[in-house]
Amino acid sequence: MDTGAHMATATDILTLHQWFSPAYPVGAFAYSHGLEAAIDTGQVRNASDAKTWITQVIAHGSGWCDCLFLVAAYHAENAEALDEIDAMVRAFSPSRERLQETDLQGAAFCDATAALWPQPLTGLTYPVAVGKAAKTQGLPLELTTQMYLQALMANLTAAATRCIPLGQTEGQKLTRDLTPLCVETASAAQSADLDQLSSTTFLCDIASMHHETQYSRMFRT
Repeated sequence: MDTGAHMATATDILTLHQWFSPAYPVGAFAYSHGLEAAIDTGQVRNASDAKTWITQVIAHGSGWCDCLFLVAAYHAENAEALDEIDAMVRAFSPSRERLQETDLQGAAFCDATAALWPQPLTGLTYPVAVGKAAKTQGLPLELTTQMYLQALMANLTAAATRCIPLGQTEGQKLTRDLTPLCVETASAAQSADLDQLSSTTFLCDIASMHHETQYSRMFRT
């Protein structure tokens, strides 16, 4: 099995930086992953609360699960296996908005990436699309997973910065402090498989459900 463990080249690193940049047209800035609802109800009120919330999402919620889906998609042996993994991502989404988030970001990632790096890439959820594209482009798997997680974490931090609100320095401190967790979680996912799928972030899942009927909101989820 190809582990994608080869040494990353400068081109590999810059390609991944492009994919996970806020400028890449996946619309990540439009989604708060339920965090906006948690802030609205007073569950997340300051930088410390935001750090705890995001830590749980990365280590014990959708961050961990997305890592496993990305790794599985990278190793998928054929289109049928990839479709099965994609169906599992959809089934594992705990709310309508979380399904919408992974579906629409995945579709946008597929469209942009297939146009820039010609390859068959369509109709996949976000972590599956990234895993498939990384394998096709020969990008190192662990680095891809690390940068995927950091992008998720940075987007949640940006949502907290806007909604709580936090100062820019506090937001950047959160990003710095949580980056080692992204590395640790991505590393653990390399030797795991879909049998290790598990999410215990129930408050986050419920917040994403509450967001569906929230009266005033800035984010789509």
